[in-house]
Amino acid sequence: MSEISEEQVAHLAGLARIALTAEEITALTSELDQIVSSIAKVQEVATDDVPATSHPIPLQNVYRPDEVGDTLTQKQALQNAPDDDGERFVVSAILGEEQ
Repeated sequence: MSEISEEQVAHLAGLARIALTAEEITALTSELDQIVSSIAKVQEVATDDVPATSHPIPLQNVYRPDEVGDTLTQKQALQNAPDDDGERFVVSAILGEEQ
């Protein structure tokens, strides 16, 4: 027994302002009915004693606490730079005039 009728599909298509041919309505009726049946099967096996899950494997926070560590000095950071002005990296402009 079909739960979705062609009239319902045609009505929904009209509400959505989608022009469907008679063949498309027939095909969509069958597909939507199959979807509704599949959802009904899932609802049959779902029980109240099974907790809802969003992921099959328990997840946990993998972040570590922030800790202050050794950092590069300005000289160390600039030592391998292709070009610097002693305090900053020098790069060519990418916006505006070409250099």
